[in-house]
Amino acid sequence: MDWYNYPAAFFAGAFLANAIPHFTHGISGNKFPSPFSKPPGKGLSSPTVNVLWAMFNFIVGYLLFGAGHINSAQPLPVIIFFVGATVMSIMLSINFQKKEKE
Repeated sequence: MDWYNYPAAFFAGAFLANAIPHFTHGISGNKFPSPFSKPPGKGLSSPTVNVLWAMFNFIVGYLLFGAGHINSAQPLPVIIFFVGATVMSIMLSINFQKKEKE
């Protein structure tokens, strides 16, 4: 494996983890913070914007998943993928808990 497969695996996990809350809120018809809200990441964006943002994240995550050569035959990229997903999930949980206080 080349060195760049490992960052690709990490960011695949991060992008795919980021897609989940935006997609879930969007298809549920709920407003949710996105980078396109005002202020970015704090205000609420429409459900449609969140679905589109989720789709972008799914596509980038999918492409990075392939670039990371993530498969069960080699466990290290799988571990790095889940580390990326965990790091992004923790960051999102910290950031999105603030939306209820504002």
